[in-house]
Amino acid sequence: MPSHAGRAPRGNRRTTLAAVVAIGGLLLTAGGVYAGLNAVATNTTPQTVTSGTLKLTMANNGAGFSQNISDMAPADVVNRFVDLTNGGTLDAQNLTLTVADATPTKLTTDATNGLHVSVLACTTAAWVVNAVANTATCADVGGPTTVVNNAALATISGTPASLVAGAVAQGSVYHYEISLTLPNQSETTTNGTLPAGTIQGLSASLTWTFNEAQRAGTTTNS
Repeated sequence: MPSHAGRAPRGNRRTTLAAVVAIGGLLLTAGGVYAGLNAVATNTTPQTVTSGTLKLTMANNGAGFSQNISDMAPADVVNRFVDLTNGGTLDAQNLTLTVADATPTKLTTDATNGLHVSVLACTTAAWVVNAVANTATCADVGGPTTVVNNAALATISGTPASLVAGAVAQGSVYHYEISLTLPNQSETTTNGTLPAGTIQGLSASLTWTFNEAQRAGTTTNS
């Protein structure tokens, strides 16, 4: 008598075969094998995109910040001359000036009796400085423009002084006279002993920083 041990019933075999065929169909579908049309469009000439640069440079005009100042007395005024250039490819805005003292003393921390600064701008051309005659002239009609008026270094060390409020065009050059003064004040030295809280015999190590910001971002449709 034939033995049927280990054989699956025919109905089960048909079901199993159908399942295998269905799984195979799903795998083919998942593989994305299709026939169809496709179209693309591209620019034939590559589009060039560049980023701009923001550069601010400073040059001494004769007596500049590289020349030290010594033995100032109350009411003395010492002038220094610098030219600033916005030399990058971008327009800028809001040019400011701050100062830092590496060794803070009353010269730069006392807003009343410490050092003060004024800034004059000459827009027509650079200041003409004559060291021999001790003169400085500006060719502007009506004279130079005051952009900072007697500001305490103690103040602008924390709050920048505005030189240009608004646009600073690319390629523009600014010509400044920086006037440093020790305010007029009275002290009495007794028997060679300096008074308490004196302004005498002090030293400052100054770093002047000019700063400009990038122009506002723009949207261009052409």
